[in-house]
Amino acid sequence: MIIEQKVPSPGESISEVVIARWLKKPGDLVNKDDELCEIDSDKATLTVNAEDSGKFEPKASEGDTVKVGSVICTIDTSVKVEAKPAAAPAPDIKKTAPAEMPAPQTSNYAAGTPSPAAKKIMDENKISQQAVKAGGKGGRITKGDVLSAMASGFMHDAPQGPDPMERLAERSKLSPLRKKLSQRLVSVKNETAMLTTFNEIDMSAVMELRKKFKEKFSEKHSVGLGFMGFFTKAVTEALMAFPAVNAMIDSDEIVYHKYADIGIAVSAPKGLVVPVIRNAESMSLAQIESAIRELATKARENKITIEDMTGGTFTITNGGVFGSMMSTPIINPPQSAILGMHNVVERPVAINGQILIRPIMYVALSYDHRIIDGRESVGFLVKVKEMIENPAKLLFGGKDPSEVLLGL
Repeated sequence: MIIEQKVPSPGESISEVVIARWLKKPGDLVNKDDELCEIDSDKATLTVNAEDSGKFEPKASEGDTVKVGSVICTIDTSVKVEAKPAAAPAPDIKKTAPAEMPAPQTSNYAAGTPSPAAKKIMDENKISQQAVKAGGKGGRITKGDVLSAMASGFMHDAPQGPDPMERLAERSKLSPLRKKLSQRLVSVKNETAMLTTFNEIDMSAVMELRKKFKEKFSEKHSVGLGFMGFFTKAVTEALMAFPAVNAMIDSDEIVYHKYADIGIAVSAPKGLVVPVIRNAESMSLAQIESAIRELATKARENKITIEDMTGGTFTITNGGVFGSMMSTPIINPPQSAILGMHNVVERPVAINGQILIRPIMYVALSYDHRIIDGRESVGFLVKVKEMIENPAKLLFGGKDPSEVLLGL
């Protein structure tokens, strides 16, 4: 029996997708639920899985634009495929010495092929596949393999990229996701009255808190304690104090959200994506950190879904992880504001008449001046600053503990 597999709908209003990459070769034998290919839409990258076991044959090429519902491959179920062996239990890392860990032996279509994360690093550093020893499953090159190769040095006879004297150029078609992103960014500049206000935050208190409790926090909650968790928590409190920053324009009305769905901008292999933490205002710091880790991992592994990115009332982006000192982030429509975090640098500051060295982060709030006034934008950013510089306020709705005690 020949099964025709069709392009699944990635979401409402999407009528076509691009075949980004085939994960199987023509004639390969596949098992049910095996990943066959990756498809790009203007909202996300999704995988298509085998509906049954059999012999695989593609009906489209990489880079082809195909309609949703059209046939992209067939599976001949009359060709018998050996069932996958039951997965062996994972080795106990605590009890097994590294030398006893089994190394991958199997080679398949992925042999020598870098993972998306590994390919990104290789492209940025002009590293050839021949210069990296593959250590991943099935002979695949992992991010760790590339980093290890960069740390230990490359083979002298391996090509490291084009001759620097050559004037080379390469053209590549805009992906649907990148095309949609470019359209949205241009529309924001043209359709909103966007302004940006800045402030600086002394990170001493948060850094001391992390240093003191990060190990205990990790042991108890099985997640790291990062700056993003503190900022997300501070933002949710500040949004309650300045509701216009959490609002959006809908036709001739302003919609004020009574909840905080916080989008976290993540750099993924296919481009920038913004997964959303729902009802972040009701979550603890540990719950926020767990949600951030889960969504960031899905994004970097190209497993993010449209549902993960739908909605959002406010966005946080952290250019500091790339070394950015200052930026003016662009609003993520239909939201009305976005907070930009940056790198932490020790700077001389005046405190009580003395010049002291403090770890300082510059922060930026870009906002739509049509519904957010200067007083609200500055007040919001000052509120975030106060809570990061005095983390105890995060427990009391942005107020000083003494104010809560006195009922002020």
